[in-house]
Amino acid sequence: MDLSKLLGVRPGVTALIGGGGKTTAMYVLAGELAALGTVICATTTRIWPPEHLPVLTGAGPAEISAALAERGCVCAGESAEHGKLAAPALPMAQLAQLADYVLIEADGSKGLPVKAHLPHEPVIPAEADQTVLLAGASGFGRPVREAVHRSEQFCRLTGTPPDGPVTAANLARLLLAERLGDKVFVNQIETGAEQARELAALLPWPVFAGALQGGVWKCLS
Repeated sequence: MDLSKLLGVRPGVTALIGGGGKTTAMYVLAGELAALGTVICATTTRIWPPEHLPVLTGAGPAEISAALAERGCVCAGESAEHGKLAAPALPMAQLAQLADYVLIEADGSKGLPVKAHLPHEPVIPAEADQTVLLAGASGFGRPVREAVHRSEQFCRLTGTPPDGPVTAANLARLLLAERLGDKVFVNQIETGAEQARELAALLPWPVFAGALQGGVWKCLS
């Protein structure tokens, strides 16, 4: 089954938050959804521009519409420091009118598998129909200080010491305290299948797991 069908991605704006595979998930979804309609990929934070999609910087509605008509899927944003892309200048509501699907990477995690959030994070658009929170199973068993972005916040919310390991139990405590996503996807499952199942049993939301780079995924709850 396609990832987009498994997650129930609908037309409109979908936000991806957390750690452990947001960018990969966005482009996997984009590739699938482009067969169903037009797709805009973007961010509300900072991302590296993709090499496999047209990248539109400073583009207006007419330029984006023309690129979508030609290619079906584009990445839109504004040029930022270090060659990255920032959020598009166009309002999110306008982007949603230009494409059938808008996929937004709405969080940053410094490449770490787990993310705890400060009060101003993540930057989820008000127009988002659903928010998928990702976590990397490669973080299980590793010290919080090594595996978690905003590790001090993780420790504060879960009671875990900085040198303590990330576990299904304390990750569940974090997610229950933050309540930021509509569903959870545990990536990198080849390194933590059992912990992912434990996590699913502790959460009230749908939990999915897989290996995004390997093209494998399933529903756990």
